[in-house]
Amino acid sequence: MSQWLELQQLDSKFLEQVDQLYDDNFPMAIRQYLSSWIESLDWEHVANVENESLATVRFHDLLTQLDHQHSRFAMEKDFLNQHNIRKIKRNLQNLFQDDPVSMAMIISRNLSEERKILSAAQMSENRTESTQNDMIVEKHREMDGRVKDIKNKVQDTEQIIKNLEDLQDEYDFKSKTLQSREELNGTISTEDLNRERLNIRAMFMKLHNIRENVIGQMSEVSNLMDPLIFELISTELAEWRRRQQMACIGGLSNVCLDQLQNWFTSIGESLLQLRQQHKKLLELEQKFTYENDPITFSKSTLNDRITSNLKTLITNSLVVERQPCMPTQLQRPLVLKTGVLFTLKLRLLIKLAEFNHTVRVKVQFDKDIVEKRKGFRMFNILGTAMKVMNMEESNGMAAEFRHLQLKEKKVTGNRTSEGPLIVTEELHSITFEAELCWSGMVLNFEATSLPIVVISNVSQLPSGWASIMWYNMLTSEPKNLSFFVTPPSASWGHLAEVLSWQFSSITKRGLNQEQLSMLGTKLLGPKAVTDPEAQIPWNRFCKSGSEKNFTFWLWIEAVLDLIKRHLLSLWDDGCIMGFVTKDRTKALLYDKAPGTFLLRFSESNRDGAITFSWIQHDLNEEPQIRSVEPYTKRELSAVSLPDIIRNYRVMAADNVPENPLRFLYPNLPKDDAFKKYYSKPTEKQEPMDVDKKSDEGYISTTLISISEMKPQEYNDTLMPMSPEVFDQLKLEVNRYDIQLEPSDFSLS
Repeated sequence: MSQWLELQQLDSKFLEQVDQLYDDNFPMAIRQYLSSWIESLDWEHVANVENESLATVRFHDLLTQLDHQHSRFAMEKDFLNQHNIRKIKRNLQNLFQDDPVSMAMIISRNLSEERKILSAAQMSENRTESTQNDMIVEKHREMDGRVKDIKNKVQDTEQIIKNLEDLQDEYDFKSKTLQSREELNGTISTEDLNRERLNIRAMFMKLHNIRENVIGQMSEVSNLMDPLIFELISTELAEWRRRQQMACIGGLSNVCLDQLQNWFTSIGESLLQLRQQHKKLLELEQKFTYENDPITFSKSTLNDRITSNLKTLITNSLVVERQPCMPTQLQRPLVLKTGVLFTLKLRLLIKLAEFNHTVRVKVQFDKDIVEKRKGFRMFNILGTAMKVMNMEESNGMAAEFRHLQLKEKKVTGNRTSEGPLIVTEELHSITFEAELCWSGMVLNFEATSLPIVVISNVSQLPSGWASIMWYNMLTSEPKNLSFFVTPPSASWGHLAEVLSWQFSSITKRGLNQEQLSMLGTKLLGPKAVTDPEAQIPWNRFCKSGSEKNFTFWLWIEAVLDLIKRHLLSLWDDGCIMGFVTKDRTKALLYDKAPGTFLLRFSESNRDGAITFSWIQHDLNEEPQIRSVEPYTKRELSAVSLPDIIRNYRVMAADNVPENPLRFLYPNLPKDDAFKKYYSKPTEKQEPMDVDKKSDEGYISTTLISISEMKPQEYNDTLMPMSPEVFDQLKLEVNRYDIQLEPSDFSLS
């Protein structure tokens, strides 16, 4: 991305600094009009006072560039910009005609200051990201500390109870010994008896204090657990679910479930240990109790708190680790087709050996909501719908369902006439009912999948995926199945990020700011570039067809499919600029060397297509931008795009076929960019050497894309050539010993 485009993406506080660099002597309009040309030159060298002659040349070059811009605006009938260009040129001539070095110094200084602003913005962004990461790390460190503190206190309680048990055994022994001595009357002196009684009394007081201490310690641990469990469930688990939603629609894949499991497991272990400690206290109380016994006084309350915390933790620990997904559409979960197998995976975040094989899970579709949604389709789940969770399938307690599928219930009446939503906007859910039977405790709890879309035809997949994206982007309510009755709008800033994810999830490259700006402008007009909070209604994104009768999302989807099938390596390597309007294409290529071209996606082809546009000068040396008719999946299935670029020819007025493509934008030689993608040439065959030909005896041919160009077609899309021109072309290429037939040409 050019320096000028990067600057335009900055926050307002940095844009204000850029604004201060430009004034009436050198207005910002020049920087805007000639951004590519200005950045292509070494102005620091030009600004040297010893290079006055070079500065003079560059000054006149700049005026020439302004003349080109004026001609372009005249062609576009943009009278306001024509006026501005004329005014700017007069001012520059008045100011710098006799002192071109001063102009070079201004440009050099401004470019340098722009780089400083960009660097400051980047540092600010890095600091913000670093601060956010530090905050997350610190938050996790704090959580680890709190969990460890509880574990340590529970271990301390364990030791206190052991000491209590030893002391109680000693007290019991000495009490019985004293009682025996008292019954013997006279075998021990009164003084010794009194001394023994005092020792036993002191031992009792110590025993009472330790009982109070252990009850106090266990109450303190419960006091620490209450807010920690609440935070784990209401904050950490909720944030994980939100991260999972983003991962489902292409966001970051690391959702940190193992970290959450460690916390749940540690707290679960501590609660089970507390539960055992409480049982031990009851045993000690059964052996020995007394009036105002702390154990007797607190045992019921303490047991209720431990049991309540354990139940709360367990009943909130069941999560859908892997959301429902068809194996053939791993990157697009939550869209299920009737009659096609899908898989999902559950995890119990409390990984305890005690719970192994004790949790049974049953799958239900649209539990408790079917009757409330008149007109919605209803489905049965086929396959093994009951599983027992175990610790052998993953790092945690897990149950994986691998062979489920949906079948629509046949109901009386015509559902389509009653349903409030179209099929791809209907949201459904899968509920997982779990039962834990362990140590006399029976717990029933459940988890719910994210909303899913059920389709009956693969052609509905793109629209169904759009619904899944829109829902997960805008809400974290897991059971809002009426979301699309009145779907909310999305901000452009939010949608732009999700759109980029759609590319980065299937390729190595998301969308940059310039590409997103083009898409935002296509959806909202120019305001999308400057206002990330601009709102985009659901209908505009996925339902309202254009004059070509296809929606914005279906166009994006077709481009994605085109990339995945035919252009993946080119896209990953950055050879395809992709999302560029015709006007922007003209601006980018206008001042480039003849033969400079770029690759962009067709804006008018609903099935996905790519074209190349290049600059070529006419007889008057005026730059003209030309484009070839876009190539679709059909053409690219026969010939790869790099081979098309290598072999492409234009039939000019003199009937000599020439390849007009020389440099990939901005200035990379064509063969340097595409050579590694070219098909390897076959060994040249002797015309009569049948043995070396293919089995059928045919001579090999090369498919060549050729366009016929007439003078009046400059700036127009080049169309396939006529049969008459083809006959002429045969004469021209016969000297290359290539046998050509009309079917050999991928005419564009």
